[in-house]
Amino acid sequence: MARSKVIVTRQLFDEAQRLLDAKKDELEVVQWPSEKPCDRSWLLEHAKGATGILVMLSDKVDEELLDAAGSQLKVIASFSVGTDHVDRGALKSRNIRLGYTPTCLTDAVADLTIMLILMAQRRGGESISMVRNGEWPQKPWHPLLMTGPQIRGSTVGFLGFGRIAQATLKRLLPFGIKKALYLTSTPGKPVKEDHFGLVQEAAIPIESATGADQLAKESDVVIVGCALTPSTKHLVSTDFFNKMKKLAVVVNIARGPVIDTDALVRALDEEQIFGAGLDVIENEPNIQADHPILKQPRCVLVPHIGSATIETREQMATESVKNVFAGLTGAAMVNEAEL
Repeated sequence: MARSKVIVTRQLFDEAQRLLDAKKDELEVVQWPSEKPCDRSWLLEHAKGATGILVMLSDKVDEELLDAAGSQLKVIASFSVGTDHVDRGALKSRNIRLGYTPTCLTDAVADLTIMLILMAQRRGGESISMVRNGEWPQKPWHPLLMTGPQIRGSTVGFLGFGRIAQATLKRLLPFGIKKALYLTSTPGKPVKEDHFGLVQEAAIPIESATGADQLAKESDVVIVGCALTPSTKHLVSTDFFNKMKKLAVVVNIARGPVIDTDALVRALDEEQIFGAGLDVIENEPNIQADHPILKQPRCVLVPHIGSATIETREQMATESVKNVFAGLTGAAMVNEAEL
């Protein structure tokens, strides 16, 4: 009997690689031989006859790829929490299962969210640049030098209130924030899943916002953590920024296009908001040195490193391999996306 063919579009961590290698007598594993992104032409060529494909966030899973693979394809396993690079409708129509890795990123992304809040409020990027550029000796101390808003006493608004947002709130509580607002796809209604018992045992008011306007107007910190969909693209744009407080900051740890970058640049230029902390941005990674956002001293931009801890990436790799194996055999995945 012919072995099932599995395509892997990147080199993996040792533990995940050992899991793959252990199945080489049972599976034909075809793996992109580099840590750099897989060539699209290579993927389309080698996908033919595959039963399972393990992809990265940079690999587009669309009709072209599914046609290239053929009708025997059973499973796509994505090394990611987001699935906007996957045509879920195409998978559903072909009865192809989709595995992903949402739960193991929670702590790493929540930690980074706190870092970005503090960097945006306390002008971290601007301060570091001042020192690096040799400007510190020319900046004599005065009472308002490099001051910014304090996190204690803040109202924090969450655009999307899933596991990562709730883990972030859990980390924020010891800072002494005053209130949390959240906006989900059902405005004004309680969140469906209280992952850490924070809402049930609330030490501060944790309320469902009636809409984006309320979130913008009342929040001192806005955390963008929702999925990217047609309805959320540019949800945070000029109108949203116009309603925000002058000393408020916005943080994006979701997907770049949820925030209209041009509108964000204008809001920072015109001091409609105080600052921004971004792990993601539109058109990433194609952000050149002359990009307008990089001219904003009160915007901190890091290159999509939310999950970039060694432990998290190892777990993502291992779970992705296990999801492929489960898809091949019809077993339960570690995490399976509902199509």
